[in-house]
Amino acid sequence: MLQVNTTAPNFTLPSQTGENISLDDYKGNKNVVLYFYPKDDTSGCTLEAQQFSALIDAFAAVETVVIGVSKDSCDSHQSFINKYGLKVELISDTDGQLCEKYGVWQEKEKNGVKKMGIVRSTFIIDKKCNLVDVEYGVTADGHAQAVLDKVKSL
Repeated sequence: MLQVNTTAPNFTLPSQTGENISLDDYKGNKNVVLYFYPKDDTSGCTLEAQQFSALIDAFAAVETVVIGVSKDSCDSHQSFINKYGLKVELISDTDGQLCEKYGVWQEKEKNGVKKMGIVRSTFIIDKKCNLVDVEYGVTADGHAQAVLDKVKSL
């Protein structure tokens, strides 16, 4: 698992529009909140995305972009955004390489059944591409506000 005060793993992946987004796009001018979630259009993931979207202007005011990551396709991401009017960027990690780099692809247990999946996790990356906050296994409800509070203290 990743630790604070280390360099964030770089990435270049397609967003909901199919255009590539890279961590390097923001280096030097924006902080990045990179949050990983299990699946588009599921209850916890929808709640989390809606709460981040509701605060998107507050994040922008502190020079921060919010990017969600799952293994869903770009088309799935666009449908998810359209259905709920989301204002966050969503990138598609269909092969799971970014999930592996950030250590969020882990064994999970639900109803006594173990399987691999994305553990809901959030990384705050400063303008120098350093990890300033690392959280694995977060709870969706209220998380966006807690992250905004942390970003404001940078």
